[in-house]
Amino acid sequence: KRNSLLPTSSINTKDTKMKMFAVFFLMLLANVSGLSISTLESSVERRAFVSKSAGLVATGFLSLPNIANADIDTAGYEDGPRGLKYKVIKPPTDPDSPSPQRAQKVKAKYTLWLKGFPDVNPNAKKVDSSKGPFGEKPFEFIAGVGQVIKGWDLTVLDMKVGEERRIIVPSDLGYGARGAGGAIPGGSTLYFDLELVELGQMSQLGPEQLKWLEDNPL
Repeated sequence: KRNSLLPTSSINTKDTKMKMFAVFFLMLLANVSGLSISTLESSVERRAFVSKSAGLVATGFLSLPNIANADIDTAGYEDGPRGLKYKVIKPPTDPDSPSPQRAQKVKAKYTLWLKGFPDVNPNAKKVDSSKGPFGEKPFEFIAGVGQVIKGWDLTVLDMKVGEERRIIVPSDLGYGARGAGGAIPGGSTLYFDLELVELGQMSQLGPEQLKWLEDNPL
């Protein structure tokens, strides 16, 4: 509703400016969102891309409506911690094998989707994957110490080698309101196919590292 205390000329001017800004932003969003994290070959390039693009989002576009989420049938999914949903697609190689511990190296295969999974939503968009045109290279990281999104840490620490899960990660356990540049809008629910393929060595934990783990629970 227009404020009657404002002159009509002032209102029209503001409306025009807002329309011009909206058109400019839509053009900018179209250019940025055409990029895909999966086009960046190395993890260094990916981190640089995400950092640079997230800066753009943080400078004034945080109030955009969330257009990346879609309703999905969660029948058959288990309730994980803090709003996570998961479904075991493939059981572990050995059901009696251990799960990773915090600060342990692990390797995982994954594919990240927005707007749901492709067999459920034909409009699902693949954003990133460990599988490239020349084969698949599992992603290595240290579990439970914040090297990956919170949704991954919480999920992987509950998995066993060989297990494959389909997980639905709410925004606050993913990239939050900032998103990840043009590829992942702020507020996005993330849809992962995730497989734990290997447990590696434990990190060497001295008093400083143990204190950090104590002070930073998941």
